[in-house]
Amino acid sequence: MTAAVCAKEILFFVFSILRFNDVSIQPLFMMSFRRDDKFVGREEILAKIDDRRRYIISESYVRLALVGLGGVGNVGRFEQGYGEIASKDRIPGWDDPNADQLRLVFEWLSDENNNHWIIILDNVDDDRIFSQASKKGKPPLETLIPQTRNGTVLVTSRYSIAAANLVEVQNILQVETMDENDSLALLKSRIAIKPPSEADARDLVKALEYLPLAITHAGAYISVQSPRITISSYLELFHRSEDNQTHLLNNVDIKDLRRDPSIRYAVIKTWQISFQQIKEVTPEAADLLAFISMFDRQSIPEDLLYSGKDLLKFEDDVAPLLDFSLVTTDMGRQAFEMHRLVQLSMLEWLKVEKQLAKWEQNSLLTLTKAFPDGEYETWILCQKLLPHARRVLTSTPIEDIKSDLAVLANHVGWYLNLDGKYEEAEAMYRRALEAREKVLGPEHPDTLTSANNLGSVLESQGKYEKAEAMYRRDLLGSEKVLGPEHPSTLISANNLGSVLESQGKYEEAEAMHRRDLLGSEKVLGPEHPSTLMSVNNLELVLRRRGKYKEAEAMHRRALEGYEKVLGPEHPHTLISKDSLRWALESQKPKERRTNFNAE
Repeated sequence: MTAAVCAKEILFFVFSILRFNDVSIQPLFMMSFRRDDKFVGREEILAKIDDRRRYIISESYVRLALVGLGGVGNVGRFEQGYGEIASKDRIPGWDDPNADQLRLVFEWLSDENNNHWIIILDNVDDDRIFSQASKKGKPPLETLIPQTRNGTVLVTSRYSIAAANLVEVQNILQVETMDENDSLALLKSRIAIKPPSEADARDLVKALEYLPLAITHAGAYISVQSPRITISSYLELFHRSEDNQTHLLNNVDIKDLRRDPSIRYAVIKTWQISFQQIKEVTPEAADLLAFISMFDRQSIPEDLLYSGKDLLKFEDDVAPLLDFSLVTTDMGRQAFEMHRLVQLSMLEWLKVEKQLAKWEQNSLLTLTKAFPDGEYETWILCQKLLPHARRVLTSTPIEDIKSDLAVLANHVGWYLNLDGKYEEAEAMYRRALEAREKVLGPEHPDTLTSANNLGSVLESQGKYEKAEAMYRRDLLGSEKVLGPEHPSTLISANNLGSVLESQGKYEEAEAMHRRDLLGSEKVLGPEHPSTLMSVNNLELVLRRRGKYKEAEAMHRRALEGYEKVLGPEHPHTLISKDSLRWALESQKPKERRTNFNAE
């Protein structure tokens, strides 16, 4: 919580301003919690409040608002607060059971003879409680908020629209997260930090993204669990998993005594109150927030979110999320970002609401449609979507695997493989294979394709034995399901031949490449580019075995074919020509090469 957290200190600060050097004025504080002597930072917010108050002091009344994350509010607390003002200040009529205490307090506050006052309307997130008339026919509560020169009204809220309905827009101040030094000072005010732990403390406030409520909660937890839990061990537990983060930040046994007893919620619970409120008022916005939380929290492309949705309707749905500070947008409004702890809270809330699986499937389907096939011309889009694909693929439970997951994992793996990121490509291909085995069965053609892809990336990493196992599986399955002369079967034979060659198994590799060539000639024709590639591969293994004349014949055949089919300037033709020149040169006797060099 970043707006309401400084309300207590602001009350003391602003009241000191309003005394106007009149030391005879004795303040009457009516708060259910004491001043926080360990309040740190926020000097810039206090200064802005003073500046705004001085600027508008000539107006008929002063109203300011602080907007940020966190908090709750309701009608009953407003009425209770006015009731306490009436009784503690002995406003005439306060003890009359038939009196309208709200009206009594309003009239008393409106009387400029009653010196200066400040009222904080804390956590005004639903402004309807002020704008709607009561069921008993009483006027809206906003008519009972005085507008006089002797008083100041300070509103704190998570929802900028709610604040704007009570305060002029220019008098709304955004309360951002703390900077690192203030965050560290806040943590130090809660627990003792020795110099050796200073680096861990900085890492902790950074991990908590400088949110005061999260920092104070973590400090309280460490203090209570000490000496078994230190800053270092808390940080290690926090980074270990999202489940750990949820547990640590949702611990209901840890309470901050400096907060209002009626709203001492844990960190995650505080945000979940916002989610529930948005769901009740704007269900479509709550759905959008759930959808956003499925992706990586940074640089979420706008067009990924409103795919198929009317743009104007999308803007209506995203507005409450921006106003509640649950998401932010970049200057160009092309991408969104969600605070890590807000995302964590949303995921936990969806679990409780039994909606998590639904949104995981929605995000998986959306990314499967959006992620390209991974070819070079799509790399810019692949790079933009890669972090989101990673998160969706790794967060989908094994029991919820669908064919969409295999398609997405395969496209991501193909892109990563082409980009030379073989280890991650391997993980993606394994995920695709696992999904297709589960959904389609071990001998489905798509499953066999996944086995072949996995073999390819294993071969690229020099894991030849594992690659051979995958290629053999693919070949056996393809022979059984597709037939021995199907193009896919022939590709499998070629791939197996290549990895056998890499292991020095030249005789078996030659047999595989001959099989591939014979099949390709029969099915595709002697001059098909794939047939010519088979010719080239057979030439390589023949040369390995010292069969130079046959290798040369194969090489010349490949070159002539490339020149005829692809043209003399095609890269395959040029590479084949250079390779033949090198091969012929390497076959010359050493004596002749030496004499030639001497000349």
